[in-house]
Amino acid sequence: MARAAAPKKKAAKKKASKKKASKKKAPAKKRTPAMSAPVSTAVSAPQATPAPVAAPAAVATSDSTTPPKSTVTNVIDDPSISLQRFDLQDLQPYTQEKVYATTASKDFHLFYVGRDDVHAILKHVLSRVSVSLYLNMFGFDDDELNEILKKIAVDKTITMLVTLDKSQAGGKHEKALLDADRREDLALFNTHVAIGQSLTHQISHTKGFVADGKVAGEGSTNWSVSGEGQAVGSTFDVKAAGFKAQNNTQSIITDPDTISRFTAELIAEHMVAQDQASNVRTAKAVRAVKAAARK
Repeated sequence: MARAAAPKKKAAKKKASKKKASKKKAPAKKRTPAMSAPVSTAVSAPQATPAPVAAPAAVATSDSTTPPKSTVTNVIDDPSISLQRFDLQDLQPYTQEKVYATTASKDFHLFYVGRDDVHAILKHVLSRVSVSLYLNMFGFDDDELNEILKKIAVDKTITMLVTLDKSQAGGKHEKALLDADRREDLALFNTHVAIGQSLTHQISHTKGFVADGKVAGEGSTNWSVSGEGQAVGSTFDVKAAGFKAQNNTQSIITDPDTISRFTAELIAEHMVAQDQASNVRTAKAVRAVKAAARK
């Protein structure tokens, strides 16, 4: 009997504790409209309309003092076009693919005679010279490039040093440049042409230039029809019947360190050739004096 009564006692105890808990947790009173914050019935004064904000002045997209770019190849007669904004990307249209790979270098590109229009590439760069041109060219036999150089030579605002190889100096175009030098005294126009050999009296085989201290060109390409690739008619077309080209390369470089070092080398080679030419003139003068003394 005692055992049966125990569970009843426990249940009663549990019921009482539940009642106690429910008294403690009284339900929260509902918020009535009377308890809400009073709503203002006053009409607010109309707000002043903000003044319109002036549109910002148009920002110039390009520096008016910077010469514009041009897609024209030979701009030697347009002084407003220069190399001041030159980028290697400008030469993409002269490649067979018409575009560089996404991995192409930003300061060096190698072009191939017989594949790329190297003649147009040289014209594009050289015809934009406006400050200086340092050049040593072993094979100088290109009418159009010679005309560009002759126009640069008589521009008083451009400094130009041209070095030619002694063994090639009798060629038609070398002679034309030298004749212009003698006829117009190009030294007065900040231009000087020197013919000579290497420091150790080998051929002067350099084939390169630095233009405006910004763009360098160097490679195996001689300035000649076969050296650069022969355009058939007025169009460069490697597939045209009669097209001929040697295997040559032409690099164009914008790397500042290469340009600085190459400029120094081109000037040194020019001074060597100039000194050799001076020694030849002195030796000729001495022989002439001796011959006159014997008479």
